[in-house]
Amino acid sequence: MTIYYNEHSKFLVSVDCIVFGFESNKLKLLIGKRQMDPGRNEWSLYGGFVGENETLDEAANRVLYELTGLTGLYMKQVGAFGAVDRDPGERVISIAYCALINVKDYDKTLQENHQTEWVNLEELPKLYSDHNDMVKKAISLLRRRISSEPLSFNLLPELFTLTQLQHVYEAILGEAIDKRNFRKRIKTIDFIEKTDLIDKITSKRGAALYRFNNDAYIWKIRHLNYKNYA
Repeated sequence: MTIYYNEHSKFLVSVDCIVFGFESNKLKLLIGKRQMDPGRNEWSLYGGFVGENETLDEAANRVLYELTGLTGLYMKQVGAFGAVDRDPGERVISIAYCALINVKDYDKTLQENHQTEWVNLEELPKLYSDHNDMVKKAISLLRRRISSEPLSFNLLPELFTLTQLQHVYEAILGEAIDKRNFRKRIKTIDFIEKTDLIDKITSKRGAALYRFNNDAYIWKIRHLNYKNYA
């Protein structure tokens, strides 16, 4: 603590994590019952307060790791929520973060310990404070970015079919996509790589399995940046 700014009022800063998963062709949200007052037992996002020596991103990564046990997740800052009366306990400004994970990567023991549940977005209950607004803003962010960033692959297993990929797009966009046009577009994306493997579990006829080529994506981004500066 310093001797400066003593004439100004102090308040708390928190991070709230909007964790999306994808299962059974549905976009899902990870929520749980609050274990503290105010709002005990109300449905809520998972969050925590920012430590004195933490950056916002460090705090969000810490909270996500505590919740999921996973590192290196896709994470984007959604925005700040600072209505004066948003928290009846104290004056709290919250920075919302959006994260995407493969549901099957989430440790069941951690899920039980935190008493969290995956809920379909269309069945989302009333959440604590302004958490529903955070979710709406996060969905808007994903819809803006899905055409320019390879974010959909964070919700899928390492190997996936084009049908599974299309279902992810449809779940995020909230609308059906023409199959022929979607596949035509996918064929032009050089970082989606077709493998020699066939999926005979989710497809009766057998469907080709694809994977995201991160090296090809990084090369493309660097090449585009080089062209922009050239």
